[in-house]
Amino acid sequence: MILSDFDLRSYIASGRLYIEPFWEGIVRENGLDLRLGSEVCEMLGSDKPLDPYGEWDPSEYFKCYETNGVFQTKPWGRYLMHTLEYIRLPPELAGFVELRSTFARLGFIIPPTLIDGGFEGQLTIEVQAPPFPVSLRAGTRFLHVILSKVSTPIERPYRGAYQGQRGVRLPKKLEYP
Repeated sequence: MILSDFDLRSYIASGRLYIEPFWEGIVRENGLDLRLGSEVCEMLGSDKPLDPYGEWDPSEYFKCYETNGVFQTKPWGRYLMHTLEYIRLPPELAGFVELRSTFARLGFIIPPTLIDGGFEGQLTIEVQAPPFPVSLRAGTRFLHVILSKVSTPIERPYRGAYQGQRGVRLPKKLEYP
């Protein structure tokens, strides 16, 4: 069941769905429009293979910086960005993250992204830019999150390495069974 604006406001008012900073304008007909934060990590081109199971130097693959509110993408650039909002989902809700349609129509692309029940933090999202530069501003409604109620509460809510993240969180070291 996808939550309506009425459901979302009820969850927020009860404190079961936590959003900070909260602004009424992010509650939409059937989801939340989350805004861009101010930190960006540009994915750099490199010929050096990255071993995600071993130790690696993030500065060889990412250039991270604060945008001071305004940021310009490079043609076909790939970035990690984060939401302004810090959210906390209860264990009975899961989220599906999409671009707002205006950004999709501009040519931005994001991979399929889910928010697990019990997750809390700012979202880090991978973004591929269109074939031309685009100026973006922190605080812009950028992502649309559709929240859905699962059939039963999740027994083991999310408690992974990205729990409580703020700003852009770079990839963690992979574990091999």
